[in-house]
Amino acid sequence: MEQFKSDAFSIGKSVKRREDERFLKGKGRYVADFGEAGDLRAIFVRSPYAHARITSVDTSAAVAMPGVHAVYVGRDLQESGVGSIGCGWLLHSKDGSPMAEPPHFPLCIDTVRHVGDPVAVVIADSTALAKDAAEAVDIDYEELDAIVDTAAAPSDTAPQVWPEAARNTCADWEIGNSEATRATLDAAPHVVEIEIVNNRLVANPMEPRAARAFRDKSSGRYTLYTTSQNPHTIKNALCGGVLDIPEHDLRVISPDVGGGFGTKIFLYPEEVVVTWAARHHDRPIRWTSDRSEGFMTDAQGRDHVSKARLALDDDGLFKGLWVDTIANVGAYLSQGATAIPTFYYAPLLSGVYRIPEIYCNVRVVFTNTTPVDAYRGAGRPEASYLLERLVDKAAHHLGMDRAEIRRRNFIPPDAFPYETPVGLTYDVGDHHATLDIALEKIDYTGFEERRRISAENGKLRGLGLSTYVEVAGGVPSRISAQLGARGARFEAVEVRVSAKGQVTILCGTHSHGQSHETTFPQLVCDKLGIAYDKVAFVQGDTDRVHYGRGTAASRSLVIGGTAIVKALDKIIEKGKSILAYSLDVNRNDIEFHDGVFSVAGTNQVVPFDELCGKAYLAADFPTDEIEPGLTATAYYDPENWTYPGGCHICELEIDPDLGTVQILRVVAVDDVGRVINPMVVHGQLHGGLAQGIGQALLESTRYDNETGQLLSASFMDYAMPRAADMPIFEVSTHETLCTHNPLGSKGCAEVGSVGVPPAIINAVIDALRPVGVDSIDMPATPDRIWSAINAARATPRTS
Repeated sequence: MEQFKSDAFSIGKSVKRREDERFLKGKGRYVADFGEAGDLRAIFVRSPYAHARITSVDTSAAVAMPGVHAVYVGRDLQESGVGSIGCGWLLHSKDGSPMAEPPHFPLCIDTVRHVGDPVAVVIADSTALAKDAAEAVDIDYEELDAIVDTAAAPSDTAPQVWPEAARNTCADWEIGNSEATRATLDAAPHVVEIEIVNNRLVANPMEPRAARAFRDKSSGRYTLYTTSQNPHTIKNALCGGVLDIPEHDLRVISPDVGGGFGTKIFLYPEEVVVTWAARHHDRPIRWTSDRSEGFMTDAQGRDHVSKARLALDDDGLFKGLWVDTIANVGAYLSQGATAIPTFYYAPLLSGVYRIPEIYCNVRVVFTNTTPVDAYRGAGRPEASYLLERLVDKAAHHLGMDRAEIRRRNFIPPDAFPYETPVGLTYDVGDHHATLDIALEKIDYTGFEERRRISAENGKLRGLGLSTYVEVAGGVPSRISAQLGARGARFEAVEVRVSAKGQVTILCGTHSHGQSHETTFPQLVCDKLGIAYDKVAFVQGDTDRVHYGRGTAASRSLVIGGTAIVKALDKIIEKGKSILAYSLDVNRNDIEFHDGVFSVAGTNQVVPFDELCGKAYLAADFPTDEIEPGLTATAYYDPENWTYPGGCHICELEIDPDLGTVQILRVVAVDDVGRVINPMVVHGQLHGGLAQGIGQALLESTRYDNETGQLLSASFMDYAMPRAADMPIFEVSTHETLCTHNPLGSKGCAEVGSVGVPPAIINAVIDALRPVGVDSIDMPATPDRIWSAINAARATPRTS
């Protein structure tokens, strides 16, 4: 019998990804792979206008076409009792009033509010037939004025998206002490100001969104296959008032998912419509988004316009921070829309610094654009970008070294736990260490010589710093409920152990690139001391996994992993009880280490797999006191956020004649707590860095201000980062262990998108400042940089 685990598979080892065996060979199973030849196809008829009244809809010609089974419109769903898709957070304005929460029906009933808004759905034998029929649906619109400009939305003269949201304001929210912060700024000898735009992004996961639904006539049960990060959340939302399906009659399966980045967290109209339509047809109904539909309808990210002021004393110490932000949520409230620009953003404005007074006002506004929600980082990149841009400007204002002003204001290691003035309590951190390591790796002291050499070659060289902290995981459910969350934050796990010692983890999180199939078995291998190949992993099926909150906010390891550890602890404790009866010894004398139970003071040992046999034989213990079998369920509700942090440094060159940027080096030193699998963590860091570079230099969602038309609806107009745009990332980790979960881990998937954008833009400004440019917005495209250089050259410099 095997008794000991292999150290090659324990915590801290770079175990190769199990998932790659099928993914790299094209054997992954995605939603589209579950389709059959007889499936019906759904095609949505979408609005060509950003804002318009629907005056009439004639579906008769489409219904009469060959191969068309049905055409449904919003009234059909409404009359059958289909409800509105709800928002997951109730926000209150600073005057105490609840947010404006207009309905979001799966198909528009009388008004369309963004380009791509679904008006009708065609169900046909094939995609081609459904597309032909969709073109035959005759819809008359009365076009209305549209508002797409975030900064202009909350004005008296802007077109109104919703009558119940005056000045297009969903909520006027605040955090911090306004009076104390204002007094601090008034008294400070130095105040620096900044106005910035955090550009809107489209996630563009490799696999577009898709859904396939059918109803079993004999049982009455529905099954929905969907590309979701949170299959249980989709089920709960569908059965929670949107559809009248009892929970036990709906199974949601989220198989392999080709990337999510936040955009696949939410319940979308298409999932509602195909599930509802399945009750009317004897065949499964399938819908797959094309890429243009994704640009128009996938939840987008960021889109903040902010003004901020930072107060400092003569020594460069931060005294107060005032922030005003307008955050665009688009035409409808997606499930996390109100939480991202408030609770996931403003509490991070203290960053890694001691800032005694902070106040932030966020106006959450509607516009005639695609809904905005979580995108990798979700609020934390927006906070880090604002703060780190402001810190660099403060250093320039005072003539201080950029590293020194940060070091001077860091929260020192001996000050933890540290409570910020905006509601967070950081448990641990060492920001001095991550900064010092990064400075040494980049050769900070040698930079000016490298800048001189670049100048001799006609290039502008810049170096940018970013020191950051973010939140990962979640807060206790009772706290999130007080903040307005309409769902719990805990995670559920079941661990099943067979009679032969095989272990199956059934986990409510969902892996769509994060390698849970690899790292979660490592936890079991390390804890139980068993062979790695004896551990199986199950996810993404609401019939097999009884509950879960899916994967978002870097929660899977710190919450789901902790739930696994708790379940394994229960397995071990039950094993001790079984042996106490079996061996007739005191239970307190039984110990468990490295896959073996032993009795203190004796030579009695029982390997784990032998114990498993005893659990199912049930011959040596009284079943009235100990149940047969070896299965445990555990729930873990987090005690606090975890707080990953670190330092990112970017060094780059700019060709002033072309405006092009070449990133020379990116050094990232991240504190993500205990690292379970270094190779997986580095992969997650690389992914976040790539998406951060995309935002900083390339990506931007653009709408026409007059018509509201989406101008960046394809890869011809939306510049995704490519391999040639990436440097060789120099990543490393420096661990301070989280104090309130047993793993000591903090989460790692989003830190790249949080830390690197301000480092890049600070580097761009550092390169451009000698030619008179001291500010630039993301994305810093060649056109934008070239224009800024030439505008500066045309403007007389003042001494």
